[in-house]
Amino acid sequence: MTVLVRDLRPDVPADAEGFARVRRLALPYMLSTPESVRHTAARMRPDARFRPLVAEEDGEIIGTAQVHLIPDSTEPGQGALNVYVRPDRTGRGAGRLLVRVAEEYLTELGATRLLAWALDAPANRAFAERHGYRPGRSAHFLRLDLAHGTLPPPPKTPPGVELRTAADFAADPRPLFELDAETLLDEPGDVDTELSDYEAWVAEVWHHPLLDRELTAVACAGGRPVAFTAAYTDGGTRYSTAMTGTARAHRGRGLAKLAKTHSLHRARAAGLTEAFTGNDTGNGPMLAINSWLGYEYRAREVRYVRELG
Repeated sequence: MTVLVRDLRPDVPADAEGFARVRRLALPYMLSTPESVRHTAARMRPDARFRPLVAEEDGEIIGTAQVHLIPDSTEPGQGALNVYVRPDRTGRGAGRLLVRVAEEYLTELGATRLLAWALDAPANRAFAERHGYRPGRSAHFLRLDLAHGTLPPPPKTPPGVELRTAADFAADPRPLFELDAETLLDEPGDVDTELSDYEAWVAEVWHHPLLDRELTAVACAGGRPVAFTAAYTDGGTRYSTAMTGTARAHRGRGLAKLAKTHSLHRARAAGLTEAFTGNDTGNGPMLAINSWLGYEYRAREVRYVRELG
């Protein structure tokens, strides 16, 4: 049996479903659907030069790679390749071929530093290190049982704070963009990034098909968003938060905990049964909030880095 690597055809239903299936099997702590695959392929910023790849064996997609430059990086030349192979299809050379094609593409684009996530398992770590990557930061995947677990009651809302949802900003989401941009500046990571392109954010983030605006909780003060938790759902029973943050001037008031707790209570009331989130291992405050909420550790992912030239 021969494994080949080719570009994803996002508008072909079998390709989008195959890509999403690999992601779900290899990384069950994150949401992936054919709709989200098509959206990312169509909406990621043009200057990211996004190129999704698939590894195929006898017509079956067994591996994927998301390959792109990091346009929001404050330093040029940052490239990303996230490679995943179905756990029951490893050892066939799919990962090796995907890495080779991805690295060649990013090198042609002028990337000088490559970043790739890998699950913290001996085989995955050995694979990354054989290809010249060194470990950097790490992150935890966490899960909360919404169906059978016990959520703590929402904290008391402080005076002068009003709880709203992202749906309330449908006519003008710019205040949410500005809050997202501010909180991103303090997000731990291997790459310093800045959000500056509002139209790109609207296309990629605000119109993401899995973003649940009714479950995305926003704490407002003086009519302006000052804290939020962004909620995503897969159209079934799974819920995930991708970002929770508070404006610098309002930190220390428990607003992130307030927003996330309210979002989770609404998610459970809506019939969602599993909640997932991820945190950089150095993000102590958010890890503490998630522990208080009842999230449990499921896996660790390591960011690997390779310097070129």
